[in-house]
Amino acid sequence: MKSSSFLKIAALTATAALILAGTTACGRGGGEASGDKIVMAISTLNNPFFVELRDGAQAAAKDAGVQLNIVDAQNDSATQANQLATAASGSTKAVIVNPVDSDAAASAVNALIKGGIPVIGVDRTANGADPASLVASDNVAGGRQAADELAKAMGEKGSVIHLQGVSGTSASRDRGAGFEEGMKAYPEITVVAKQTANFDRAAALDVTTNLLQANPGVTGLFAENDEMALGAIQALGAKAGAEVSVVGFDGTSDGLAAIKAGTLVATIAQQPAELGKLAIELAVKAIKGEKIEKTVPVEVVSVTKTNVGDFAK
Repeated sequence: MKSSSFLKIAALTATAALILAGTTACGRGGGEASGDKIVMAISTLNNPFFVELRDGAQAAAKDAGVQLNIVDAQNDSATQANQLATAASGSTKAVIVNPVDSDAAASAVNALIKGGIPVIGVDRTANGADPASLVASDNVAGGRQAADELAKAMGEKGSVIHLQGVSGTSASRDRGAGFEEGMKAYPEITVVAKQTANFDRAAALDVTTNLLQANPGVTGLFAENDEMALGAIQALGAKAGAEVSVVGFDGTSDGLAAIKAGTLVATIAQQPAELGKLAIELAVKAIKGEKIEKTVPVEVVSVTKTNVGDFAK
């Protein structure tokens, strides 16, 4: 009896060990996992672009065998500051931050750096802070490309509405600066109105409706992201793509669909999933003390009806 009991216990112990081993290894992507905790602070997940960025980061974190905690500030800089402070007081080994406000984020980012936690900026920088690295699209170049695509569609003459993103973000500032710089090459095009719609589709619908009433003869519109471009298209109705050329920025699925439909002339496509993936890879290297580049640029591409098939899923 004793021998039989012993064998049963041994068998159960071996089975439990196998189950535990399988559970522990699950999701490690084949490599040895460190289990290090990384916090990713995203400005808002109420935007398809940042959802794709999150998905790219999650896939990369699984492959790297690290624990990724994602926090959503819902476009509130005070909320994000609290989230970053919480990350600083936990067992966090690295932080990836996509600032709600590039200026407001500086204090919390500097506190993390002072505490010895490496910070990786993604898509947007934190002004007045010195993160270990910034992975972002070249938004200034993208703004110039948007100006060229819009001018081409307008026959290099006419009047334009410019919808701006969230005030204080480096993405909005850089895209706007690039667009204005690009427009200097087209003296017969006039920007007649410029107003923020906070990177939001519903806000862009309202803002564009009001701006069209004050500027009924516009023939072009540039929106600093696809969500605002889509809101503007709703406001324009049948005029979108016919009487008024619209150019967006991001290359989201909805934006690409609008190009196919003929209501959006072009979008400047980023690679949000690639941004998320690279941010994780940089954070893992920073945790290990490896040297990383201060700036990691990700290419942007002008997408029009001629090449949309290469990008649409």
